[in-house]
Formats: sequence, structure tokens, C-alpha cells
Amino acid sequence: MEFNGEALQCRMIEDGVVEMTFDLQNESVNKFNRVTMEEYREVVSLLGKEPNLKGLLINSAKEAFIVGADITEFLGFFQMPLDELTEQIKLQQQIFLDMENLGIPSVCAINGYALGGGFEITLAASFRVASTKAKVGLPEVKLGLLPGFGGTTRLPRLIGADNALEWAAAGDEKKPEDALKAGAVDAVVEPDQLKEASLKMLKKAIEGELDWQSRVKRKQAPLKLNENEAMMSFETARAFIAQKTKGQYPAPLAIVGVMQASAGLTIRDALDIEAEGFAELAKTSEARALISLFLGDQLLKKKAKTYRKSAEPVKKAAVLGAGIMGGGVAYQSAYKKIPIAMKDISSSQLDLGMSEASSILQRRVDRGRMESRKMAETLTRITPSLSYDSLKEADLVVEAVVELETVKRQVYQETEEVIAEDAVLASNTSTISITKLAEGLKNPERFCGMHFFNPVHRMPLVEVIRARQSSEETIARTVAYAADLGKSPVVVNDCPGFLVNRVLFPYFAGFAGLIEAGVDFERIDKVMQKFGWPMGPAWLLDVVGIDTSHHAGGVLAEGYPDRMSNEKANIITHMFENGRFGKKNDKGFYIHTTDKKGKPRKERDPEMDSLLEQCFGQKEKPQVTDQEIIERMMLPMLMESSRCLEDEIVESPAEVDMALIFGLGFPPFRGGIFRWADEEGLERLATASEKYVELSQLYKPTEQILGMVSKGEVFHPIGG
Repeated sequence: MEFNGEALQCRMIEDGVVEMTFDLQNESVNKFNRVTMEEYREVVSLLGKEPNLKGLLINSAKEAFIVGADITEFLGFFQMPLDELTEQIKLQQQIFLDMENLGIPSVCAINGYALGGGFEITLAASFRVASTKAKVGLPEVKLGLLPGFGGTTRLPRLIGADNALEWAAAGDEKKPEDALKAGAVDAVVEPDQLKEASLKMLKKAIEGELDWQSRVKRKQAPLKLNENEAMMSFETARAFIAQKTKGQYPAPLAIVGVMQASAGLTIRDALDIEAEGFAELAKTSEARALISLFLGDQLLKKKAKTYRKSAEPVKKAAVLGAGIMGGGVAYQSAYKKIPIAMKDISSSQLDLGMSEASSILQRRVDRGRMESRKMAETLTRITPSLSYDSLKEADLVVEAVVELETVKRQVYQETEEVIAEDAVLASNTSTISITKLAEGLKNPERFCGMHFFNPVHRMPLVEVIRARQSSEETIARTVAYAADLGKSPVVVNDCPGFLVNRVLFPYFAGFAGLIEAGVDFERIDKVMQKFGWPMGPAWLLDVVGIDTSHHAGGVLAEGYPDRMSNEKANIITHMFENGRFGKKNDKGFYIHTTDKKGKPRKERDPEMDSLLEQCFGQKEKPQVTDQEIIERMMLPMLMESSRCLEDEIVESPAEVDMALIFGLGFPPFRGGIFRWADEEGLERLATASEKYVELSQLYKPTEQILGMVSKGEVFHPIGG
């Protein structure tokens, strides 16, 4: 037989052996989209009619096998009514089942990534041979979903319930050697041996040397677990997951439930339960949010790729200032194999910067994620120096000195004397106007902002700030460098606070207003952590530093006096004036310690009660609901985010959402500030905002949001 489609090609390569090759045209990777699924169904039907069929070899013409389903089609697909969606999933499952039931042995040659549906098609085959460069897994849980093409049914019958629960509920990619050890693949070979080894295994199965029929029966029969074993496996997993997810991510628990419910069933009944579980999750706000997060991440990567095409790569970098931030930047660059000079004015500071980089690397070694040899190699890529001469060969220089405009200007003057004419100079400032800092520079077009977030090695976001005179070449090189560091760059136009801090401080203002009204800060923290924030606002202020927040708040007050004025002292001002700077001097809302394992602990500082009474008087506890706390915290952030779009500070709602998730830890399962607003309903939120306008102009609904309400629009249309 022969089939030549847009996504699939089939041909008879030997007597009775058909090669099915996935090769989606005009795409860099294979994925299960509508075209692929339609052709897959057609090919399986043709194979079922082939009289001389003896065996099936399944492979890929791309570098990866199949990366999974086409996520861009998901959100529209999920708009179907629940029962229709369930039936659609069952129809897709049937294709995999029909292939499994062709009555012939089949072997999948896994040459690269086989994820999600890509891994599930391999599970439907009799045997799997993986290249040493392959990776397999079921990442659907990271999209708020569960495997829908047989992953929850076949995998536990192949590798056992405990292993399958860990694979599916965590969603991690597995190396071929780990997959072989678990029994998920049957052999691992070098890439150049993959096809030959797969054909050899297929011929052994055809000739009866390998019992492929028992494999099929095993995958289609009830799971071999007695009642006690099932109880231990599933209930232990359920308890562990519930503790980890805090009820905020339904997909991992749904995976446990589906596997448990289908354990005693044969495959078609088990697949029905899987389809129902998938469809129910597809209807959740968490799935919509996490899919939106995935698409947003793809958008950032696409934009970075576009910038990289027009940018000269950074082959050597430099950082000015060897503090915590400078040391973090130096580590990240060295870790990504881009040599970097670290310049400071004192040897003690250089020691601090090297110590910061070394300690991050040592933690990787201690956790078994890096060999000591690699640590030493990485450190050699950092050149500490007291001389500006170390900057001469740098393609890009990151300034990370003290947050004082006069100091920065002096550093820029001295830096421009030695760096190459085409080198980019970028400031890591978190508050000072990039356009203002560019004044007086010899080459202002080669200057921009490059705002990292602390800790540098953990926080994915880098804000690349375009000053008025920044050239596109400058922005492109900075974005490319950020992407090469493994970061997610978001390009924003210059304004006070840029993007993230500009929308963070209205959130802090909401917190300050609640404190002044007499709401206990611990209660606010608990409510906002339950909302999904990794830290409540009081805890976050302690970590950021009250002095830092006070300074940044002053910059924003000057920039937006109509709504962020600091003429009236708030809790941040009072704490700053009383020398309470948070964690850095252990005088904040909380007393901060560590447990025996080194994990941070906090307890209420008893001195705060007297300070609050001194500042705001003795207050009766106000009658405020948790929902009102959420509204008073989140609505100022929403409105300021909308203003950033109105002011063209950032191009799209998706970029705002991603910036807040990657830069602040906005709850991923809510998808960002605009995805959350869509889910809550813009009309409801606009009405709620009106209630609080008398408290602050920060709550005033924007013209953008009011216009969207009148037109019935949302920030993220279906399919967007």
C-alpha cells in the first residue's frame, strides 16, 4: 500500500511490512492537529483492509517524533458542550485502539521528543525502541488536563500504577534510560541504529520470537492490583497531591481518580472514563488558564526568535557591580556558557559576587544536578576585575550598581570610554527612567534597560526597556542575550516603574488601604495565598525590603501623582521611618528564621501591633469578607495593567500576563491578571471597582475596560 498525505506517508518497505512516517508539511515538528488526526484515521482504516499486512513500523521524518497535540486548536475545540466533547475524545481514542487491534505486531521508532499524544501512539504499539536522544512523557497535566488518547489506561498496565501515577501527575519528560528501566520502552540505541534496530525487533515479532499478542492483552486487560495494593497506590498518591496542590490544580487529582476508577476495567470501558475525565477538565478555568500560559510562553519565544534574527549574538558580556544582582547575572551568563567580566570598585564586592555565583552552583552540585568539574568550568567563565579594561571585548554590558542616578551616570561615563562603539549598555535599574539615564551618553541609541528579577537564577522574566532613543538593533541584541540566558524577555516602553513594578505597587496600595482600615495583615496574607500567590503582600514586602519598596513607591508617586501620591503616609512609609526594612534587618511584619532543613519560616512580630496602633489608632475589626479583600488587592493591579495597554507600554494582554507570572509569581492556574479578569467577568469587576473609587483613583475603571464591557469583549478571545 501507499499513502501520501500532508502529515502522514505510508509505504510497503518489505514483504508485508508497512512503514508509517509522520511528517507534517510546512511545520518544523509533528503534532496531532486536525489534519494529522484525519489522515491517521484514514491510514489505520487502509491498514485494516490490507490483506498482506504482517507488521507496522512507525517513525518520524522530523528531528522529534511527535511533540503532542496542537495546543493552538484546544481552546476553540473545548467550547463544545461537555457531552459532544466527550464523544469527540472517544472517537480520537478509537483510532489508537484500532491501530492496536490490527492483529499484527507494531514497533515505534522514537527518534526525539514523544510527548502527550506522541507518546500515547507509541503506547498503542506492541513495542518501542528509543534513540539515546529521545525523551518521552505525558505533560498534559501542565495544561490542566489529563492524557486523553489512552495514557491513563495503557501506561499503568505497562509500568505499574505507582510509576504511571508519578509520570502522569508530574508531567515530566523522561530520559530514554529511565523509560527503559521502568518498562515504558523496550530498547535504547544510538540514533544511527534506530531504524535498523526497530525493524529487527519487528521481524522477531513477526516470526514469533517476541510475544507481541501478550503485550496487547496486557494493555487491554484490567490492571493487576489487589484491593489493598490499589488502596495503597491511589490513596497515597491522592493525599500527597492534595497537599502539594492545595486544591488549586484539579488535573493531578483527576488523573489519580481516572486511573483508580478504570483499574478494574478492560480497555474500552477504561478509555470511556479517561474521555469523560479529559472533557471535564477541559471545561475548567484552570485548564483555560494553563493553556493560555503555554500559548503566552510560545508568543514570547516567537518574539525573541524574531529579534534574534536581526541581532548580533553576544559572545562575551560584562556586568558592572558585583552585588547579589551582579553575581546572579554573572552566574546565569557563565552557566549558559557566555563568558562574562564582572567589574566592581572593591575586592570585597568582587568576592561577594563570586560567592553568590559559587553558592548557586554548589547547590546544584549538592543536589546532584551538576558535577564538580562542570562547576569549576562554569566559574572560569566569570572574570572578576577592578579595571574598566575588562569591558573592552564585551558585546553587551549590564549595569547593576547602586540605585542612585548620580552613581549610575558616573559609571556610564567611565564605561563609554572603554567599551566598543557597537557594544550595548543596559541598565538593571528597577525604577529610574531609562530615557532619563540615557541623557548625556555618547551613544544613547546603544542604551536600554535590562531589568532582571531577584533571584536572577530562578526568576524567568527579564524586562527589556526601550528608551526614547534606543535603536531596534540595541533592543534586538538585548532580547537575544536574555533569551540565550534562558530567560523570557518582555519588551516594554519606558515609563515610571516600567511594567511589573508599575502594576505591583497599586497592589501594595490596596494592601496599605486594608491595613489602615484595620484589617489584620496576617489575614490578608492568608487570603491572598489562598488566592494563589506564593506569598501574601506583607510577606512579600518583607522579602523585597521595606526600604526598597519605599524608594520605588516614591518614584511611582512622582510619576503618577493623581493615583499613587504618597502625601499621606501609609504602612510602608511608617515602617520605613521606624527603621523596619523587612527581612534584611529582621524588622518587618514578621520575624524570619529557618528550620532545620534551611527552609524559611516566619512568625508574627509582636511589635507590629503597637506600631499599627501608633500609626492608625486603635481600630475595631472591620466587617470585611475574603472576597472584598481580594477585590481591594487585585482591582488596582487590573486597572493599572489596563492603563499600561492604553499607554502602549506593552504590546499585548498576553505579554502582561506572562510578565506577572514570570516576574511576580502571579498564580499560574489563574493565567495572569487579564485571564483572571476574563474568567471573573469584566462587567462584574468594573462594577465592583466603582464601589472603591472613593478610596483611591487606582480603582477607577479604565476607558479600555469600560469600552470592552459595552461591546461584550474580553482580553483573551477564544482561540487567542
